[in-house]
Amino acid sequence: MPLPFLTADRAFDTNADDVALPFDDHDQWRRPYRPGPWRVAAAALLLLLASFVLLAAMIIAFAGALPGASACAGLGLVLIVAALRLLRVGVWVSRHGLRRVGFFGTTTVPWNEAADVRTVQQPVRWLGLPRTVQGQALVLSRPGSEPLHLLTDHNADFLARVEAFDRAADTVEAWGSEYRPGQA
Repeated sequence: MPLPFLTADRAFDTNADDVALPFDDHDQWRRPYRPGPWRVAAAALLLLLASFVLLAAMIIAFAGALPGASACAGLGLVLIVAALRLLRVGVWVSRHGLRRVGFFGTTTVPWNEAADVRTVQQPVRWLGLPRTVQGQALVLSRPGSEPLHLLTDHNADFLARVEAFDRAADTVEAWGSEYRPGQA
């Protein structure tokens, strides 16, 4: 049972899904789609594991073994940081450009360096694993360098959610057509 009136990212009694509100600031970096259930589930499992590790650290600290407790607490903090970083992974857009946030690195491309943003049919990686399947990918073309793959319909945000991928790809393409020089 969805309760849209309880979500903080939507105005009361609005019917449009994932539409930016007119007062939203386009200078702020934003993800034009919601994180997918696979990504949220993996982050939730990491946070659950972190809670058990931190509980173990507390028990070890009360037992008097402080080096072991600090090692467990450090592992718990690493798990929390990994879960938060996993939730940040994705494509972010603003008036200034496009940013692809990965788990270990971030690539930012200003709109004036982007030649084209388009959806292509090609083999894509399934959930980021080495296995490839035929699917769709949103690709950013840059002059003088190889294309940057932004989204696929088989990643953790869009697996088994083709409509959500189409909406997200259309939104990123619309941002590109609005803010790239020589467009609009």
